[in-house]
Amino acid sequence: MRSEKVVYLFAGIVLLFASAVSAQQVKSDYDRDANFSQYKTYSWEQVKTKDPLNLDRIKSAVNAALTAKGWSQVNSGGDVSIVAMEITHEQQTLNTFYDGFGGGWRWRGFGGFGEATTTTDTYLVGTLIIDLFDTKSKKLLWRGSSSDALSTNSDKNIRNLDKGVEKLFKNFPPGSSKK
Repeated sequence: MRSEKVVYLFAGIVLLFASAVSAQQVKSDYDRDANFSQYKTYSWEQVKTKDPLNLDRIKSAVNAALTAKGWSQVNSGGDVSIVAMEITHEQQTLNTFYDGFGGGWRWRGFGGFGEATTTTDTYLVGTLIIDLFDTKSKKLLWRGSSSDALSTNSDKNIRNLDKGVEKLFKNFPPGSSKK
């Protein structure tokens, strides 16, 4: 009986850690009428972030992704203008642990579950939104966002930022993989 409780406790701890680790959410959308082959240069219009240290980190990650796609940064007047915004918010997860599972089927399903303990974990989620505008028409061409749980470890957050931006621009420009 004691070994059963240890197994259930271990399974509960594994579930706790699995639920606390959120997968990076990446999504993008674009103007279906835009001809992305005409765009080769870009300029930064604005980066909104509460942490001034992230300003250069965001620009660096996006610059690396666009350079890899053959685009060139110019100080002003590029074919495309970029606006990036970083947002953070708190998110909660509920984790319930059961002990004393008991045994056997009873009327209405399982019986004898013992006691349940529910805890709430609160963590920060960071979201980066990147908008690409046609500089001349000011029309939105492409929007991408990447969200992930933030760590207290700055190096890990920087790695996740780089990885998220890389994922965002993986199939960029739109239509480039259709041939």
